[in-house]
Amino acid sequence: MRHLPYVGSGPYCYANSFAMLLGERSPSTAVIEVTTGGPFGMQLIGGTLVFFDAYGWDPEQGFDRALSAIGWTSTVSKGGDADAALARLTAAVRQGPVWVGPVEMGHLRHQPEMTGPIGADHFVVALDVDDERVLVHDPHGFPYAEVPVGDFMTAWRAETISYGEPYTMRTDFVKVADVSDADAIRSTIPAAIDWLSMRADVPMPPGSLGNGAAAERVAELVEAGAGDGLREHLMYFAIRVGARRLSDTADCLRTAGYDKAAVIAAEQARLVGSLQHPVVTKDFPVAAAALRRLAPTYDLLRAALE
Repeated sequence: MRHLPYVGSGPYCYANSFAMLLGERSPSTAVIEVTTGGPFGMQLIGGTLVFFDAYGWDPEQGFDRALSAIGWTSTVSKGGDADAALARLTAAVRQGPVWVGPVEMGHLRHQPEMTGPIGADHFVVALDVDDERVLVHDPHGFPYAEVPVGDFMTAWRAETISYGEPYTMRTDFVKVADVSDADAIRSTIPAAIDWLSMRADVPMPPGSLGNGAAAERVAELVEAGAGDGLREHLMYFAIRVGARRLSDTADCLRTAGYDKAAVIAAEQARLVGSLQHPVVTKDFPVAAAALRRLAPTYDLLRAALE
């Protein structure tokens, strides 16, 4: 079956937020996503939380790498207390839109059914601030959403997010080099090989697994009923973003001339995407079988890139 690039909705919050800030000179969200290094692997954190992204990786690790790869810089500010952070944001939006995150999605009550923290990281673009609300473009499908200041600041404190620091934002986006999409992806390949080799220097919780071992273990957890929130995490988030970023990876690798690796990434995208229906319908043996077919592809992808 021929691979077809995907165009549509999906949880691409930080890539979409970057693209909004970079404007008409932005590369595609696919290029932004792939240059973070995130798509190159799979991880099971602490034996319970699965993501179809590189072992030991989190979004914060990929942002500066991605901006450098595509020829941009930005200024990062973070930390401090809530009053200082709000003053910093208020001053910044007077100069232009501001990239904000991670924030805790569960505190963004303009999103239906959000009533409190759910441990979900999110990124938005702040447009304006007054005494009562923060005006944002929320890339989860809510342009010009008004968020009460109290809710926004609680979300921005990010207490329930496993990475990053409170009150992180980026401003002063400057294009410093003209970089083609192909060259941006080529510059990412050494890091991709490192991620696929699980050379992470980030401490991981006991029970964590990566790549093929993670896929095999998740297959066992799915066969056992995908309990303790695993099914919900997979069907609402992990499968959707995992399949999309792997589809984008296939497209980007082909653009950069890595045709064999592109074929493998496209197969990974199909396998991850194929999980959605059986996980939703609780056809767990079918989902487990797909995960076991996925397991050997990480070594194959690394070999194709080396």
